[in-house]
Amino acid sequence: MAIIGAGPSGFYAAEALLRSSLDFRIDLIEGLPTPFGLIRFGVAPDHQSTKRVVRAYERTAKDEAVHYYGNVEVGRDVALSELRRIYDAVIIAIGAPLDRELKIPGGDKPGVYGSAAFVGWYNGHPAHRDLAPDLETESVAIIGNGNVALDIARVLVKTPGEMATTDLPDYAGEAVHAAPIKDVYLIGRRGPLEAKFTNVELREMAQLADCLPVVDPGQLPEEPAAEASERDRRLQAKNLDTLRSFAALSGAGKRKRLHFKFFSRPVEVLGESRVEGLRLERTRLEAGNVVGTGETFDLPCGAIVAAIGTRSRPLNGLPFDANRGVVTNRRGRVAKGLYVVGWARRGPTGVIGTNKPDADEIAAHIEADLTEAGPSRTSGSGRLALEDLLDERGVAWISYEDWKAIEAAEEAAAEPGMPRKKLIRVAEMLAVLNEPRAAQRDEAD
Repeated sequence: MAIIGAGPSGFYAAEALLRSSLDFRIDLIEGLPTPFGLIRFGVAPDHQSTKRVVRAYERTAKDEAVHYYGNVEVGRDVALSELRRIYDAVIIAIGAPLDRELKIPGGDKPGVYGSAAFVGWYNGHPAHRDLAPDLETESVAIIGNGNVALDIARVLVKTPGEMATTDLPDYAGEAVHAAPIKDVYLIGRRGPLEAKFTNVELREMAQLADCLPVVDPGQLPEEPAAEASERDRRLQAKNLDTLRSFAALSGAGKRKRLHFKFFSRPVEVLGESRVEGLRLERTRLEAGNVVGTGETFDLPCGAIVAAIGTRSRPLNGLPFDANRGVVTNRRGRVAKGLYVVGWARRGPTGVIGTNKPDADEIAAHIEADLTEAGPSRTSGSGRLALEDLLDERGVAWISYEDWKAIEAAEEAAAEPGMPRKKLIRVAEMLAVLNEPRAAQRDEAD
């Protein structure tokens, strides 16, 4: 088995296969030297408890049936068609790393950033290290009413002291803490009942050291939606209680404000050569649909982060639904011997754990399909053939033991209280591995 992608969906797929009755040999192939995908580069740096899920992934990675091949990009170092030829089955677990475009006039102006790129920037993703967002503004607008929007807002308004025990990269911390930001606006087309905040994340906004959450009480309904399920009504009630509680908080001594702007639809990014504001239309809901009222207002701001969703990326030889931004599939089956899991299958929905049942279903499909197909008919021998291909092409692939050496270097470089000091560039990560090898050569000489 080859699994392309070593994020949560990839690891859950591997774990599900290991529980199968069949004797699987599983190779996790990851484009970066570092595993864990969204856990390392998506989860906010101040949510270290959430990152502890990697302990479970570590157990999977250390299973003797599992091998990790980091720094191997499918499409660059090895083709999908080659993997399909040498493995009995291939699972696509590449997530949804690309931002959806903000399709309004001015949405491509300098100063507009997608959430995947912005979050990748403050999480030290090598692909987004050089984003260099311009934060020389007093006001930032975040379009979106989900946990990603809350994460971005929190990182922008927290004090250096609040971020001291995180793995926020130095360059991001310096940029954010030097910024003159006073107001951050969370903007949603729908109302508070439709917001996708989890209550744990929402409650955190009341605990910020230097920022007051601000809500218009007139936008809060008296009670949850009557037509909602019992579970959804409970969740809505908790969020309403939390939002109402913000009004009782004291803003004394706090320099920053986090504004929740519901029933507001972005219609145009304002400014000449860069972002100077955002024009919004007031909305209402009719039969669950967003309807514009025609009334607009302008929100001055110098930066906009669009947390409006992400999409997967197409691979050569992989059928792709460009409208939905996912791999074309039927309940995870793509083609004979080819499967897809996680966000690449269903879009960026749910939480990290949502990938578990998804992986279980795919593992069941694979077990049934391989059992029906009989003995292996692949022309290669899995990982041995893969290593031959990579060695022939001079690809410096990373084993899991190599990753642990990189991780140890990050932890050793951390300031007291920090979990790690991330290495950002791929070359920096590879250099960690080259140092002991060079030392060994020197000793031999």
